[in-house]
Amino acid sequence: MIAQIKFGGGDALVDFSMPIDISCILSNKQPNPLAFFVDAPKFEPLMVGRFVGSVAAGGACNCEVLTLTPHCQGTHTECIGHITLERHAIHDALKTFVFEASLITVLPQKYFGGEPHQAQDLVITKEMLEAQMIDFKGNALVVRTLPNAENKQTQCYSGNNPPYFTAEATGYLAQVGVAHLLTDLPSVDKEDDGGLLAAHHAYWCYPHNPRKNATITELIFVPNSVADGRYLLNLQIASLDTDASPSKPVLYAIKPNK
Repeated sequence: MIAQIKFGGGDALVDFSMPIDISCILSNKQPNPLAFFVDAPKFEPLMVGRFVGSVAAGGACNCEVLTLTPHCQGTHTECIGHITLERHAIHDALKTFVFEASLITVLPQKYFGGEPHQAQDLVITKEMLEAQMIDFKGNALVVRTLPNAENKQTQCYSGNNPPYFTAEATGYLAQVGVAHLLTDLPSVDKEDDGGLLAAHHAYWCYPHNPRKNATITELIFVPNSVADGRYLLNLQIASLDTDASPSKPVLYAIKPNK
């Protein structure tokens, strides 16, 4: 289905039959994208009395119990409740699901601006983002990092000190109006920063000016075949009363309606 929409102040065409799914599959049958030393998710047949939720095991139907840790397993979207004492739920933070988005690609560089123990860290800086976001419009930003191998979809990041955003970088994104940040990294923060979560705090402007409707989506995968540029983003979550949910972000290419 091709639809005409108002996009960036003008008319554009979107072909909704050509989705670009940038979520990673979560499964109990293959390697999963994992972080923070959490095991793979579990999908197990429900067992209640004589009922077995598995046709293969003689049950009438399949009914599985899923054991998931959204922050550590696969594509997930989180809200400010991730870092607050007071409870904030993702289903309250995300009330609309279609956004104007920009996709950019960056190569994390060694961090020479922090403490000595950070000298070998790879980071995304404010300057990198500024250089890529000269023509930024909309309220969602998708950040693809290099290198961008297919194994990102099944990679275990635990103990590998993966790249991350500096607090100055995420603070800049808040300043320019990015309400929905999507990244292929397992976290916008350093794997082990002693619990500071400085990039999360800077992005959500917490605690001084909290952005309660802003979200962060982590562990996406954007294929190399998808060009940088402007897209329509559909960001879907489960309606869960907790700070994060497995999610399914989908991009749609846009064409000017000349």
